[in-house]
Amino acid sequence: MFFVRSLMKMAANNAVLNRLEQKGAEADQVIEYLKQQVALLKEKAILQASLREEKKLRVENAKLKKEIDVLKQELIQAEIRNGVKQVSLPPSETPSATASFSEEVSQPTAAAAAPSGPKDQIKGTNEEKKKKDKAEKKAEKKEKKQQSAANDDSKPLDVSRLDFRIGCITSAKKHPDADTLYVEEVDVGETNPRTVVSGLVKHVPLEEMQNRMAIFLCNLKPVKMRGVLSQAMLMCASTPEKVEILIPPSGVVPGDRITFEGFPGDPERELNPKKKIWEQIQPDLHTDGQCVATYKGVPFEVRGKGVCRAATMANSGIK
Repeated sequence: MFFVRSLMKMAANNAVLNRLEQKGAEADQVIEYLKQQVALLKEKAILQASLREEKKLRVENAKLKKEIDVLKQELIQAEIRNGVKQVSLPPSETPSATASFSEEVSQPTAAAAAPSGPKDQIKGTNEEKKKKDKAEKKAEKKEKKQQSAANDDSKPLDVSRLDFRIGCITSAKKHPDADTLYVEEVDVGETNPRTVVSGLVKHVPLEEMQNRMAIFLCNLKPVKMRGVLSQAMLMCASTPEKVEILIPPSGVVPGDRITFEGFPGDPERELNPKKKIWEQIQPDLHTDGQCVATYKGVPFEVRGKGVCRAATMANSGIK
């Protein structure tokens, strides 16, 4: 009987302990909730305090701005009474309406420290002079450009405007990104060689491109051909079926000029592609019945050394 009572007593104690543990867990949850509420209340209090401080600062800002405006007007009136001429600022120098408070304070203070006077007038005069000089230089530059254009237009539209020179192909290789193009390094009598891209793969074997003299048009505007900048044009007799590189006379050296009897004048430094000068002259370039390269029947000539010709192609176009 005693044993049964002990068991009952222990069971009752266990039930009490379980309830206590449950109550303890609930108390922990309540404490955690209260902590969260306290933290939220603190954040809310800080935010409200910040808003109150911001509002207070805005009021003080507005008050200071009014005081500055008043002082500014008093300064202007004092200057007027003392005979100081007022110079209005250009729009670009006027403080913007969105300027910060520090800018609003610093600008009038600077004005009070250094009132406008003769120095401002001198500054304005200097600025006007600079603008006038700039306008004059711009007008002068425009006039020179117009004169240059007029001089170009006054030149005859003929082969004298083209810069044909003898060049030596020092090396040639196939274009890395185009099956029909060669890339050549060419000596045309300048300090550095020029790179030239030519579409001759189907017409001239690579070994025949190496270390040979040829004729190049050197004042075309450089253009990129499949990513490689071409700085001249290799001149060839050409038909839709066949192409031959023009052959210079013997004894030529890189840089020798090609001349045309009856067409004097110095070639342009670089042809303007918009004026299509090359495109207008090219149709008059042909080989004659003896394969001599000509412009309107006048041979391509290197003075004192002879004329240029194609190997076999007579009465063909040149390009």
